[in-house]
Amino acid sequence: MASTILLRTFVGLVLLWLIIPIVIIVPMSFSGARFLAFPPPSWSLRWYEAYLASPAWMQATRVSLIVAVSSAVIATVMGTAAAYALNLASSRLVRSLQLVLMLPLVVPIVITAVGVFLVYANVGLLATMTGLILANVMLGLPYVITSVLVGLRKFDPAQEMVSRSLGMNRLRTFFIVTLPQIRPSVITGLLFAFISALDETVVALFISGGQYQTLTKRMFTALRDEIDPTIAAISTLLTAVSFLVVMLVALNARGERGRA
Repeated sequence: MASTILLRTFVGLVLLWLIIPIVIIVPMSFSGARFLAFPPPSWSLRWYEAYLASPAWMQATRVSLIVAVSSAVIATVMGTAAAYALNLASSRLVRSLQLVLMLPLVVPIVITAVGVFLVYANVGLLATMTGLILANVMLGLPYVITSVLVGLRKFDPAQEMVSRSLGMNRLRTFFIVTLPQIRPSVITGLLFAFISALDETVVALFISGGQYQTLTKRMFTALRDEIDPTIAAISTLLTAVSFLVVMLVALNARGERGRA
């Protein structure tokens, strides 16, 4: 009984620690004051209006959305193919490649950012849309591979064997038989790759710039130069998008369990 109370207390404190920043930032985004203040002395939507009316903020938002959508789609295609190959592989050497593909989750993000910066500096990809997309594809791959592997390990491979015995090749079998059954896992990986790219900050600080500056980097720069509640408004919107994506993942997982 005592251990249960301690566990619940600990979990409650952890949740409180995670929620406190949101509880503070969201009210501050509706402040009518010129500077960040909590609690807000007055209420207003002026900082949301300032964000939407700013060409610089809108350009950064467009770059972030393009990068997030593009990298999520590419990472999903590549990650699904990699997960499928890893699931079929019997060689230890091939299976060890999974550890290599998981490195972006293991290596400290600052080290990854420095490495990407040095490579891009030599090949001319700094401050380019292509460079941003490729970097976020690398960071999103582990989420897709992990999610799709879970789906594939629940899938009965005998169904593929039956399909191929009826004359279908492996590619057609994958799209007609396998993919529809692992679709929830693929969608989950896609959503996680999207939110990873949208919220990514550290790598963007090293490799983005000029007209290809992401929203998170511009927020960091704005915090350094001048602190105003526009940052709180954008943070609230990003938090809302992240929460929506998590809800979509939860609904997708619930639908998968319902079909099972």
